[in-house]
Amino acid sequence: MVSTAFMIDQKELEALNEALSEAEPREILNKLLDRVPNTAISFSGAEDVLLIELTKKRANPPSIFTLDTGRLHPETYRYIETVRDHYNRPIEALFPDSVEVNNLITIKGMYSFYKDGHEECCGIRKVQPLRKKLSGLDAWITGQRRDQSPARVEVPIVEIDKAFSTQEHQVIKINPLANWTSTQVWEYIRMLDVPYNTLHDQGYVSIGCEPCTKAIGPNQHEREGRWWWEEATIKECGLHRPNIQEKP
Repeated sequence: MVSTAFMIDQKELEALNEALSEAEPREILNKLLDRVPNTAISFSGAEDVLLIELTKKRANPPSIFTLDTGRLHPETYRYIETVRDHYNRPIEALFPDSVEVNNLITIKGMYSFYKDGHEECCGIRKVQPLRKKLSGLDAWITGQRRDQSPARVEVPIVEIDKAFSTQEHQVIKINPLANWTSTQVWEYIRMLDVPYNTLHDQGYVSIGCEPCTKAIGPNQHEREGRWWWEEATIKECGLHRPNIQEKP
Protein backbone atom coordinates (compact mmCIF):
# COMPACT_ATOMS: atom_id res chain seq x y z
CA MET A 1 0.00 0.00 0.00
CA VAL A 2 1.29 3.47 -0.91
CA SER A 3 1.67 5.77 2.09
CA THR A 4 -0.39 8.96 2.07
CA ALA A 5 1.25 10.49 5.16
CA PHE A 6 2.97 13.11 3.04
CA MET A 7 2.86 13.82 -0.66
CA ILE A 8 3.49 16.69 -3.07
CA ASP A 9 2.12 16.12 -6.53
CA GLN A 10 3.62 17.40 -9.76
CA LYS A 11 1.13 20.26 -10.05
CA GLU A 12 2.02 21.62 -6.62
CA LEU A 13 5.73 21.09 -7.33
CA GLU A 14 5.54 23.20 -10.48
CA ALA A 15 3.55 25.90 -8.67
CA LEU A 16 6.14 26.05 -5.86
CA ASN A 17 9.05 26.35 -8.28
CA GLU A 18 7.30 29.12 -10.18
CA ALA A 19 6.32 31.01 -7.03
CA LEU A 20 9.84 30.77 -5.60
CA SER A 21 11.78 31.28 -8.83
CA GLU A 22 13.05 34.72 -7.77
CA ALA A 23 12.82 34.31 -4.00
CA GLU A 24 15.76 34.70 -1.65
CA PRO A 25 17.05 31.53 0.06
CA ARG A 26 15.60 32.50 3.45
CA GLU A 27 12.12 32.96 1.95
CA ILE A 28 12.44 29.63 0.15
CA LEU A 29 13.41 27.87 3.35
CA ASN A 30 10.64 29.43 5.42
CA LYS A 31 8.00 28.63 2.83
CA LEU A 32 9.04 25.02 2.35
CA LEU A 33 9.78 24.25 5.99
CA ASP A 34 6.26 25.38 6.84
CA ARG A 35 4.95 23.06 4.13
CA VAL A 36 7.27 20.13 4.94
CA PRO A 37 8.25 20.29 8.63
CA ASN A 38 9.81 16.80 8.75
CA THR A 39 12.94 18.08 7.01
CA ALA A 40 16.66 18.07 7.83
CA ILE A 41 19.70 19.98 6.57
CA SER A 42 22.49 18.08 4.87
CA PHE A 43 25.69 19.79 5.96
CA SER A 44 28.78 18.76 4.01
CA GLY A 45 31.30 20.98 5.71
CA ALA A 46 31.50 23.54 2.91
CA GLU A 47 29.44 26.58 1.87
CA ASP A 48 26.15 24.95 2.79
CA VAL A 49 26.76 26.26 6.30
CA LEU A 50 24.48 29.02 4.99
CA LEU A 51 21.58 26.60 5.32
CA ILE A 52 22.21 26.54 9.06
CA GLU A 53 22.71 30.30 9.24
CA LEU A 54 19.48 31.01 7.35
CA THR A 55 17.36 28.78 9.59
CA LYS A 56 18.85 29.60 13.00
CA LYS A 57 16.08 32.05 13.99
CA ARG A 58 13.20 29.69 13.32
CA ALA A 59 11.26 28.59 16.39
CA ASN A 60 11.84 24.96 15.38
CA PRO A 61 14.86 24.92 13.09
CA PRO A 62 15.44 21.75 11.06
CA SER A 63 17.81 19.12 12.39
CA ILE A 64 21.28 18.85 10.85
CA PHE A 65 23.19 15.81 9.68
CA THR A 66 26.53 15.25 7.98
CA LEU A 67 27.95 12.25 6.13
CA ASP A 68 31.08 11.08 7.93
CA THR A 69 32.68 8.80 5.37
CA GLY A 70 35.74 8.17 7.50
CA ARG A 71 37.87 9.77 4.79
CA LEU A 72 37.32 13.49 5.44
CA HIS A 73 40.13 16.04 5.84
CA PRO A 74 41.20 16.83 9.41
CA GLU A 75 40.21 20.44 8.67
CA THR A 76 36.68 19.31 7.85
CA TYR A 77 36.28 17.45 11.13
CA ARG A 78 37.49 20.52 13.04
CA TYR A 79 35.14 22.71 11.00
CA ILE A 80 32.12 20.55 11.84
CA GLU A 81 32.92 21.07 15.52
CA THR A 82 33.35 24.82 14.95
CA VAL A 83 29.90 25.00 13.35
CA ARG A 84 28.38 22.92 16.15
CA ASP A 85 29.80 25.32 18.76
CA HIS A 86 29.05 28.50 16.78
CA TYR A 87 25.34 27.72 16.38
CA ASN A 88 24.98 25.61 19.53
CA ARG A 89 23.22 23.00 17.41
CA PRO A 90 23.65 19.22 17.40
CA ILE A 91 24.99 17.74 14.16
CA GLU A 92 24.25 14.08 13.60
CA ALA A 93 27.05 12.13 11.90
CA LEU A 94 25.94 9.39 9.50
CA PHE A 95 28.47 6.56 9.24
CA PRO A 96 28.80 3.83 6.60
CA ASP A 97 28.25 0.18 7.40
CA SER A 98 31.56 -1.05 8.83
CA VAL A 99 31.23 -4.54 7.34
CA GLU A 100 30.73 -3.18 3.82
CA VAL A 101 33.65 -0.76 4.20
CA ASN A 102 35.87 -3.55 5.50
CA ASN A 103 34.89 -5.88 2.65
CA LEU A 104 35.65 -3.21 0.05
CA ILE A 105 39.05 -2.42 1.53
CA THR A 106 39.95 -6.08 2.07
CA ILE A 107 39.10 -7.09 -1.48
CA LYS A 108 40.11 -3.99 -3.43
CA GLY A 109 42.36 -1.96 -1.13
CA MET A 110 42.16 1.56 0.24
CA TYR A 111 42.20 3.38 -3.11
CA SER A 112 40.23 1.20 -5.53
CA PHE A 113 38.34 4.26 -6.78
CA TYR A 114 41.42 5.50 -8.66
CA LYS A 115 41.13 2.41 -10.90
CA ASP A 116 37.46 1.44 -10.75
CA GLY A 117 35.80 4.83 -10.41
CA HIS A 118 34.32 6.41 -7.31
CA GLU A 119 30.74 5.11 -7.52
CA GLU A 120 31.25 1.93 -5.48
CA CYS A 121 33.06 3.63 -2.62
CA CYS A 122 30.65 6.59 -2.57
CA GLY A 123 27.74 4.17 -2.67
CA ILE A 124 28.92 2.50 0.51
CA ARG A 125 30.22 5.54 2.37
CA LYS A 126 27.63 8.15 1.33
CA VAL A 127 24.60 6.92 -0.60
CA GLN A 128 23.60 4.03 1.66
CA PRO A 129 23.84 5.99 4.95
CA LEU A 130 21.87 8.83 3.38
CA ARG A 131 19.21 6.45 2.09
CA LYS A 132 18.76 5.08 5.60
CA LYS A 133 18.46 8.60 7.04
CA LEU A 134 15.99 9.81 4.41
CA SER A 135 13.70 6.84 5.02
CA GLY A 136 12.59 8.70 8.15
CA LEU A 137 12.31 12.18 6.59
CA ASP A 138 9.90 13.83 4.18
CA ALA A 139 12.53 16.19 2.77
CA TRP A 140 16.17 17.19 2.95
CA ILE A 141 17.85 20.52 2.29
CA THR A 142 21.00 20.69 0.17
CA GLY A 143 23.46 23.38 -0.85
CA GLN A 144 23.29 22.60 -4.57
CA ARG A 145 23.70 25.57 -6.92
CA ARG A 146 23.24 25.81 -10.67
CA ASP A 147 26.65 27.41 -11.14
CA GLN A 148 28.53 24.54 -9.48
CA SER A 149 28.91 22.36 -12.56
CA PRO A 150 27.54 21.81 -16.08
CA ALA A 151 25.52 18.89 -14.70
CA ARG A 152 23.67 21.14 -12.23
CA VAL A 153 22.58 24.02 -14.49
CA GLU A 154 18.92 22.96 -14.33
CA VAL A 155 18.71 22.16 -10.62
CA PRO A 156 15.21 23.20 -9.45
CA ILE A 157 14.47 24.90 -6.16
CA VAL A 158 12.28 22.00 -5.03
CA GLU A 159 12.00 18.55 -6.56
CA ILE A 160 10.90 15.01 -5.93
CA ASP A 161 14.08 13.13 -5.16
CA LYS A 162 14.09 10.26 -7.65
CA ALA A 163 17.18 8.72 -6.10
CA PHE A 164 15.64 8.17 -2.66
CA SER A 165 11.86 8.17 -3.12
CA THR A 166 10.06 4.85 -3.21
CA GLN A 167 6.51 3.89 -4.05
CA GLU A 168 5.76 3.85 -0.33
CA HIS A 169 7.65 6.98 0.69
CA GLN A 170 8.16 10.21 -1.23
CA VAL A 171 11.27 12.28 -0.47
CA ILE A 172 11.46 15.95 -1.42
CA LYS A 173 14.76 17.69 -2.08
CA ILE A 174 14.99 21.42 -1.35
CA ASN A 175 17.75 23.46 -3.00
CA PRO A 176 17.34 27.01 -1.63
CA LEU A 177 20.70 28.20 -2.99
CA ALA A 178 19.97 27.01 -6.54
CA ASN A 179 19.78 30.55 -7.96
CA TRP A 180 22.79 31.89 -6.09
CA THR A 181 26.29 32.12 -7.46
CA SER A 182 29.49 31.29 -5.64
CA THR A 183 30.17 35.02 -5.38
CA GLN A 184 26.84 35.64 -3.64
CA VAL A 185 27.45 32.79 -1.21
CA TRP A 186 30.86 34.09 -0.21
CA GLU A 187 29.68 37.68 0.07
CA TYR A 188 27.05 36.47 2.54
CA ILE A 189 29.53 34.34 4.48
CA ARG A 190 31.94 37.24 4.88
CA MET A 191 29.25 39.85 5.57
CA LEU A 192 27.83 37.84 8.47
CA ASP A 193 31.16 36.39 9.61
CA VAL A 194 29.85 32.87 9.11
CA PRO A 195 32.44 30.17 9.91
CA TYR A 196 33.90 28.34 6.93
CA ASN A 197 36.26 25.44 6.28
CA THR A 198 39.89 26.64 6.33
CA LEU A 199 40.57 24.45 3.28
CA HIS A 200 38.87 27.15 1.23
CA ASP A 201 41.84 29.41 2.02
CA GLN A 202 44.14 26.76 0.53
CA GLY A 203 42.49 26.69 -2.89
CA TYR A 204 39.88 24.02 -2.19
CA VAL A 205 36.49 25.05 -3.51
CA SER A 206 34.33 21.92 -3.60
CA ILE A 207 35.31 19.81 -0.59
CA GLY A 208 34.65 16.10 -0.21
CA CYS A 209 36.74 13.17 0.97
CA GLU A 210 40.48 13.75 1.31
CA PRO A 211 41.64 11.20 -1.34
CA CYS A 212 39.13 12.52 -3.89
CA THR A 213 39.52 16.28 -3.43
CA LYS A 214 42.27 18.66 -4.42
CA ALA A 215 42.80 22.37 -4.69
CA ILE A 216 42.14 23.99 -8.06
CA GLY A 217 43.95 26.68 -9.97
CA PRO A 218 42.81 29.99 -11.49
CA ASN A 219 39.97 29.74 -14.02
CA GLN A 220 39.22 26.11 -13.20
CA HIS A 221 35.61 25.22 -12.50
CA GLU A 222 34.96 24.55 -8.81
CA ARG A 223 34.02 20.88 -9.30
CA GLU A 224 37.27 20.14 -11.18
CA GLY A 225 38.91 19.42 -7.85
CA ARG A 226 36.58 16.44 -7.26
CA TRP A 227 37.45 13.02 -8.75
CA TRP A 228 39.85 14.82 -11.09
CA TRP A 229 41.01 11.54 -12.70
CA GLU A 230 37.54 10.90 -14.16
CA GLU A 231 35.41 12.35 -16.97
CA ALA A 232 35.28 16.12 -16.66
CA THR A 233 31.58 17.01 -16.96
CA ILE A 234 30.01 14.59 -14.46
CA LYS A 235 31.27 15.24 -10.94
CA GLU A 236 28.66 13.58 -8.74
CA CYS A 237 28.94 10.95 -6.01
CA GLY A 238 25.47 9.46 -6.41
CA LEU A 239 23.59 11.67 -3.96
CA HIS A 240 22.30 13.92 -6.73
CA ARG A 241 23.08 12.25 -10.05
CA PRO A 242 19.73 10.46 -10.72
CA ASN A 243 17.87 13.76 -10.32
CA ILE A 244 20.35 15.63 -12.52
CA GLN A 245 20.34 13.05 -15.32
CA GLU A 246 16.57 12.66 -15.51
CA LYS A 247 15.18 16.08 -16.41
CA PRO A 248 11.42 16.66 -16.13
